[in-house]
Amino acid sequence: MPDIWLVSDPRIDESLARALARLPRGSGLIFRHYVLPARARCARFRVLAGIARRHGHRAVWSGTAREARRMGADGVYGDPRRLATGPRLLRLATAHSLREIGRANRHRADAVLLSPVFATRSHPGAKTLGAARFRLLAARSRPPVIALGGMNGARARRLGWTKWAAIQAFSD
Repeated sequence: MPDIWLVSDPRIDESLARALARLPRGSGLIFRHYVLPARARCARFRVLAGIARRHGHRAVWSGTAREARRMGADGVYGDPRRLATGPRLLRLATAHSLREIGRANRHRADAVLLSPVFATRSHPGAKTLGAARFRLLAARSRPPVIALGGMNGARARRLGWTKWAAIQAFSD
């Protein structure tokens, strides 16, 4: 399971290839790009997954397990209820609350992306967990927790958390 994840977003699309090249070997890409039409989304995933793999990274599809398998992804990201088992995929669940942590536990996610830890540029003004609440919720998770939301290397070190993900931290 990678420690560091780049979460894609169409707003930073032009910098994704460079960001993937700068990530430490063995990191991961979570591909979202929900706004693209289906064919364009699939094509963009294939391009970015190829770049990710050339740099030794995992490539995860945001959607259903069936879609992830069809795309040749290394895993699937999203609501834990859609992270069906079958041919082995990494199953990364999203969570923002204790209820959602419980759901990820019940559905046997391989990791949980818990967010938003801190204020983000992608969701200005949104309520954040903060370090204390993040730690309390993370302690209730059976699978490893990946911190998301306003994260970068310095914040991960201050938080004392080795597993983290970011959208814009790698595009700057």
